[in-house]
Order: sequence, then structure tokens, then C-alpha cells
Amino acid sequence: MKSVKLPVSGPHGEAGIRLGRRAFGKTLLASALCSALPAWAKRDDTLFTFESVPLSAQADSVVLPKGYRWRVMAAWGDALDGSGQRVPTDASHSAAAQGACFGMHHDGCALFTDPGVRDAGLWVTNHEYTDDGLLHASGMANWSAEKVAKSQAAHGVSVAHVQRQADGGWGLVAGPLARRITAQTPCAVSGPAAGHDLLRTAADPDGRSILGTFANCAMGVTPWGTYLTCEENFDRYFVKKGSVTAAEARIGLDDKGGGYRWHEFDERFNADRHPNEFNRFGWVVEIDPRDPSSAPIKRTAMGRFKHESATVKLARDGRVVVYMGDDQKGEYIYKFVSNARFDPSRHDRSNGGALLDDGTLYVARFPNEGNWYGSGNWLPLIWGHGPLTPANGFADQASVLVNARRAADLVGATPMDRPEWIAAHPANGEVYVSLTNNSERGKKFPLDGANPRSSNAFGHILRMREDSNDAAASAFRWQVFAFAGDPQAVKSEHRGDIQGDWFGSPDGLWFDPRGILWTQTDVSTDKLGKPPYERMTNNAMFAANTETGEFRRFLIGPRGCEITGVAISPDHRALFINIQHPGETAGERNDPARPQAVSTWPDAALGRPRSASIVIWREDGQPVGV
Repeated sequence: MKSVKLPVSGPHGEAGIRLGRRAFGKTLLASALCSALPAWAKRDDTLFTFESVPLSAQADSVVLPKGYRWRVMAAWGDALDGSGQRVPTDASHSAAAQGACFGMHHDGCALFTDPGVRDAGLWVTNHEYTDDGLLHASGMANWSAEKVAKSQAAHGVSVAHVQRQADGGWGLVAGPLARRITAQTPCAVSGPAAGHDLLRTAADPDGRSILGTFANCAMGVTPWGTYLTCEENFDRYFVKKGSVTAAEARIGLDDKGGGYRWHEFDERFNADRHPNEFNRFGWVVEIDPRDPSSAPIKRTAMGRFKHESATVKLARDGRVVVYMGDDQKGEYIYKFVSNARFDPSRHDRSNGGALLDDGTLYVARFPNEGNWYGSGNWLPLIWGHGPLTPANGFADQASVLVNARRAADLVGATPMDRPEWIAAHPANGEVYVSLTNNSERGKKFPLDGANPRSSNAFGHILRMREDSNDAAASAFRWQVFAFAGDPQAVKSEHRGDIQGDWFGSPDGLWFDPRGILWTQTDVSTDKLGKPPYERMTNNAMFAANTETGEFRRFLIGPRGCEITGVAISPDHRALFINIQHPGETAGERNDPARPQAVSTWPDAALGRPRSASIVIWREDGQPVGV
């Protein structure tokens, strides 16, 4: 199907303004961003061939365009070797059993294949958090050490072998590299904060070995073939009843936590007794998927905050650049630039990660110069520079990194509407950031104020171009690529300006090698189907053509789920995504007596809804999405 060419003017007219945001080279925006259309930008109105999936009544399934199929590849509780479901339908399994199979709430993911291999590889996926109402047969009643251990075993990362099946789908198979990484897996520490006083504990007096990784949200993949998993809402697992310091409060520590209750049976999450344990999470963690004997490594040079993503690019001179979002309202966009250059002849899985230990962490500032575009610059977070001195509580570079949020406050970074995933265009290097919303804060941030119609209840997607198209540049130009929102919303500020199919709360964001921008939504369960989201009852995924600005709805998920994580096979004939927390209630924890009250996906016979990685392919065997 040929892409529909939409009128320039949107639901509110303003044709000249909308054209100014969409067409590089024809308007004021073009002169702000670049003097001419880049050579790669041959306008393509026929990027998609699939027919858009229409909005429909709330369904409890995965809805795809005509001619597409899907299959569960790896669900919570499935054995890593593909032998089937290992946990019983009533979730009465033990913590040990949980640690031997896929965890809960799949999130960021990646497919690792060897050069020249199209039909097999390693599937790596994060497990962000748990719904203890589903994880335990009796939910959180009679809370115990065993239940804490089981919850910890359901967090972390799974690595498994996958292979294409005869019908075009993919499935799990047995293999020697499969393993689970959980909240109890020993992790090494590297970079400036390794061995620092702020990371030392009674159990680890050297500050170089941390037990576990959890709250694993989005991710990144390095040029040397490793996986970066991001620790996001780690603060919710800790509780401190005594006085909370300003540094602890800045990252979210309080006397309640997020209700996980780990501190009741695992003392290290009691921040009154073990205050430094709190500093040992909130990092980017590197995992070698091809070496099951290797320990994950917390790379501290990239800073400590609620990491949502770690998107890796190479600068023009070969230095490694990692873009990162801090997913909380009013937080910042960061990037790390290595000092040394990546050399594929010298750097492999055994030593490439050392590039991430030595470099500079930057935070973004967006001076407001126009309605939808402007300049920006990267502010270095270097001890001794500007306000990052002992007088302001920073004793050394490690203390800057441990308290990256406060350092960013002091240098004047721009607060944003929840920076989520970050994606880099494979052809022109532009960087896109999903800013999901700030609907609960009741406060506009600088980029909201740039446009009186900014629909911050629905979020927006930011586009950035580094100076000279060099990822290591100290300055950039930016524009709002799309304001999300329902064109039929009652309030004008909720209508957005999306060309094609509208959405709200963009979260997952990823470019495939062909330049298709895949956008996934995460509208909170308590907002789905309610004003101003009354016409959006389920979360969905969209394909976008960044040359035309068109978004096309590719998938609608089951009830109560988030769509997150995306990868594609080398031949582009299989697309992999994660369906997270199907059946989630407004309170995020299900009633164990009614586990299927909201959803039975993917199969009612499984006893309870289960997060899962699914594979999508075309019945005619052609590439997906085009």
C-alpha cells in the first residue's frame, strides 16, 4: 500500500508552522538545522506496505496488519532451553525454580547473531520488575524470605538460544550459553567509582563486587558485541526509616519504597543499616552474552541515575558515545564520550568494555530559541569544573558520578518530560528521544513552554542533530519531531500534531537498519481508556518514516500491557518485541485470587497472564514492516 500523503495543515490549521517542522530545506527550520537536505535524504513516501491497524474496542490479543503472524517465543516461566513452561499455573514454584527460567516483565532486548548467520542467535532480554500478586500463589500474604528470593530471581536478564522455525517464526532451543542473571548474581564494578568509599559495605569492604542487578529497563548494544542493561527504578527497592540525606532524596530514597518489601528479609535493602548499598545500583551494566562464566560489570563512568537507555554510537574519530535518558519527570538527557577510540582490530568482547571506564559524562542543556527548534549544548560533569567542587559536596569524580543528578542540577541542565528510550538513525546519525509525558507533575518544563499546544499529557519525540554530525560534538540543534496527542481530544493542548496514526506516551524507540523508527507506547493502566486517553484502550506500536513524518500503527497489544523492546533478524524477516505486564491492574499488583481479571494473554490455560517475547513475521516470507 502506498503511503498516504497527508495535508500539511493539521487539526488546528497553522500550515506554515507544521511545514516548518516537517520539511528540512524548505523553511526556517531547515536553515536552523542544516543548510541543505543531507545526501541520504531521498524523500520516500513508499517506505511502508502494510495497512495500518485501526483503533478498535479493547481486545485481549496481539493485533497485526493483514498477512502477519505472531508467536510467543519466551514467556515468564519458560525454560531457557525451550523445553516448555517450567512454572505451574498457580505459580507455586520455588525461588530456585524461578531462577532457572525466564523472569517477569520483559523489557529491553537484543538479538545477537554471528556474521553470516540469519537463522539463529542469542536472545537477551531484561526483566524489569515483578507483580507479586501473580508471582506467588498467595500474592504478598504471609510474606517471607522465600518470596523475596523468588522476586529477586524473577528480576534481571535472560540469555537464551533461539532459532528460526520451518514456518518462519522463531523459538527457543537448547544451547551452552543460556543463563540467568538476577538480583543475586555477583557483578563486578569498574570505572572511577570502583573501590570508592561510597560503594563500600561490610560485605564488600573493597567496593568492587556488587550482588545483583535489577530494575533493568532499556538497553544498548556495543560495537564489540556486548549488551548494556540499564538499572532504572532501583530506589523503589530500598527503605529508610531514619533521616534521609539530600543526596539520597535526590535519587528517590524514602521511608516507603515501592512496596517490594525486600528489606524485610534481605537486610542490604534496609538503608538505615546499609546506606552505601543504595549507591551500588542505578548504573549501566555490561554483559557478555557469549561468555556465561563472565560477571556482569557495572560501568560507573556513565553515571548513576534512573537509566532508561544506553544507545551506542561511534564518533567521527572512533570514540564511543553512549546516549542515556533518566526516566523521571524533570530529569535529564546524558551522553558519555570515551577518551580512547574503538579499534575493531584490537577491541573485542574481552577488552572493549574498558573504553566505557575512561571518558566524560555530559548532560544536555536546551536553550529555548524557537517554537519547535533551537540550539543546545552538552555540559561536562567533571570534578573541579564550575560548581562541582568540595564546597558543593563533591570530593572527587566518583562522588560526581554517584550523585550525577545533583551535579547536573548545579551545572544548569534542562529538565525534561521523562526522557525514555533514545534511538540513532543508521544513515544520518540523528538522535531521537521519547519524552513520554509529565501529566502527573502539573508543571511545564522549558521545551513544553516553547509551544502553547504542547501536549505534555501525551508526550513528544525530540530530534537532535549533533554539530558536524559528530556524536562527540559539544553542541547540537534540536526540534520536536512529533507532539503526541488525540486529534479528537476536547482540549486543544491534547490534540498533538502527528501525521498519520496518533498515539500517546511514547516510550520504546528504535531504528531498524533500514531507517524505520519503531515507536512503542506505555500509557499507564490507570489512564488507558480514560480521559484524555479515552480512545486509546490498549498500548500499541508504530512504524515511522522520519523523512515524511508519517506514523503508521503496526500492532495493538493485549489488555493492561506495555509494548517495549524491539529487535529484528539480519534478513529483516522476523521482528521481535516484548509484551510487558499484560493484565496489569491500576495498582500494578494483581489479586492472586483473580489473576486473570484483566487479561488471560497469551493463553488462559497458563493460569495467569505472562509477559513474553514474541516474534512477528509475514505469511509470504517477505521482510517485515515494508
